[in-house]
Amino acid sequence: MDNGKRYGAELLGTFLLVFFGAGTAVAALDTGGVVVVALAFGLVLLALVYVFGPVSGCHVNPAVTLGALLTGRISLPGAIGYWIAQVLGGIAAGFLIFALSHWGDVPDQTGHLGANEYGATINLGGALVLEIVLTFFFVLVVLVVTSRTEQVGVTGLAIGLALGTCHLVAVTLDGTSVNPARSIGPALFNGGAPLSQLWVFIVAPLIGGALAAAASPLALRAARTGPRRPQAGADTP
Repeated sequence: MDNGKRYGAELLGTFLLVFFGAGTAVAALDTGGVVVVALAFGLVLLALVYVFGPVSGCHVNPAVTLGALLTGRISLPGAIGYWIAQVLGGIAAGFLIFALSHWGDVPDQTGHLGANEYGATINLGGALVLEIVLTFFFVLVVLVVTSRTEQVGVTGLAIGLALGTCHLVAVTLDGTSVNPARSIGPALFNGGAPLSQLWVFIVAPLIGGALAAAASPLALRAARTGPRRPQAGADTP
């Protein structure tokens, strides 16, 4: 398939993920609560997997692309193209959230455009550990379920549930990143602490993605050697 279509799918997919996810936090964190924000992130990713999975694999996350690179699913030039597209998509979403908040009279219920930051409820070390562990879990789910051919139809459900679970854990702690592109866009337009702390939400998810790439062959090997039973997950091209 044409690389332009893949990169376009990653840009648009990341834009939609960040806009609907972080945008829900901005519009409804106080009135809707953590569950609403977690559902927004999980449900939009679930839908995106089925829309863009056949085009680009629907990484929409530099940590997922790093995991795919380290497991040999994508070439280095392809990964670089995905990363550029994902970051641009996140920045575009951050700008639209900024525009709605500043010029569209949308009250910002997070106070920082839905950006990630630590300090109020978790310190630097805690944020690093939290983001590494959550991203490890999320990227491991993505790599494992997209490597299996059983029950193709539930791949998006597994991935969406994994992302939603991550947000249930961390929304009140650091806003939940597990995705550098999701963090970059809002931080650029908010400035302040989220921008100065942005490196945490780039480095930690990438470490988590790399660890998931190292662990995924073990999970797949255990599944192949274990008792045969119905498995959730399937390949996403």
